[in-house]
Amino acid sequence: MSDEGRSGFLGATARAAGRRFAAAKRAYVQGQERADAEGPYDEHAKIVCRRHAQKRTVVLDGYVPDCFEAGHPDCEGCLEDIREGTVETW
Repeated sequence: MSDEGRSGFLGATARAAGRRFAAAKRAYVQGQERADAEGPYDEHAKIVCRRHAQKRTVVLDGYVPDCFEAGHPDCEGCLEDIREGTVETW
């Protein structure tokens, strides 16, 4: 392969990689914008339960998980974390 052929091939490959990178970056930004608009959770959340120290999928009523028990310190802390968007998920 001549030098001109190599430089043309490398240039075309670099441009294609640049286009793929730009498309991936746009998709990432659009996903972030969609997540910000929809909030951190839909009606289901996969959380790590503080009370039972296990992974579980819970149904959220607003920001209150269906397993929430008022007055229990672990449940109260979990509720605060969900509202702040800092709850541990899996």
